[in-house]
Amino acid sequence: MTPNDNDDNRSVALYWDFENLHAGLVEARYGEGAYAKPDNRFKAQEPLIDVQALVELAASFGPVAINRAYGNWQFFGRYRDALLQSAVELIQLFPPGASAKNGADIKLCLDATEDISRFAHIGTVIIIGGDSDFMPVAQKIKAAGRTLIGIGNRRNTNKHWAKSCHEFRYYDTLVEPEPGPQAQAAAETVDAAAPPPADPAADMLRRALRLLAETRGETWVNKANVWPMIKRLDATFDTKDHGYASFTEMLKALDAVVEVKKGETDHLLRLRPT
Repeated sequence: MTPNDNDDNRSVALYWDFENLHAGLVEARYGEGAYAKPDNRFKAQEPLIDVQALVELAASFGPVAINRAYGNWQFFGRYRDALLQSAVELIQLFPPGASAKNGADIKLCLDATEDISRFAHIGTVIIIGGDSDFMPVAQKIKAAGRTLIGIGNRRNTNKHWAKSCHEFRYYDTLVEPEPGPQAQAAAETVDAAAPPPADPAADMLRRALRLLAETRGETWVNKANVWPMIKRLDATFDTKDHGYASFTEMLKALDAVVEVKKGETDHLLRLRPT
């Protein structure tokens, strides 16, 4: 589903059932049931979720006003830097027993329901998690006239929950899996002979255009939408820091990266084919 142009100024509420997504990635890597074993679950967890990629996806739908993740954070300390850099609000939930769920889905649903009733500016709700427990809140979000986007692992997402969303994205297709040891060694060999890294401004422009094109389902995007997208990806980004007097000057200098043409009301941009 493509967000309406009228929703460009409406904000996004992003809710993470963090442990649900993490557990799916653990089982995808180490096998079915690997995360459920107490010796694996109740210990410091390896950081597997690409937090930045999901926050950037959320930002492609509008400015993120709520970014809230639910879980038992005593085991997820290794995600600290990624969560801080993406401005994620952490909601601590202790499970009531050694084998009990932490109730993240219940608390998440209650908060999402309350938030859409309080904040009229929320146009899009994104729920990261695969449980069928999210189906009731899906009905409330849609009845309130908000767009619902779901994100989850392909292997452990309930199909009925996925179909209850306006749009569902599988994490597996959003983020490429980390390469194994052999692939990493090969990549290091290639990198040793690789040219210097690209201009950070060019990389940022590519990220913004790619996300806008994917979200809207169109190759060409309005120039007016690109700068706000860049600022949502990195609020500290300043063209002057990269040697460009303005965004327009940056586009002219990065002609090898982006194509520009006149539209009916605005210039249109797209990435040049590689």
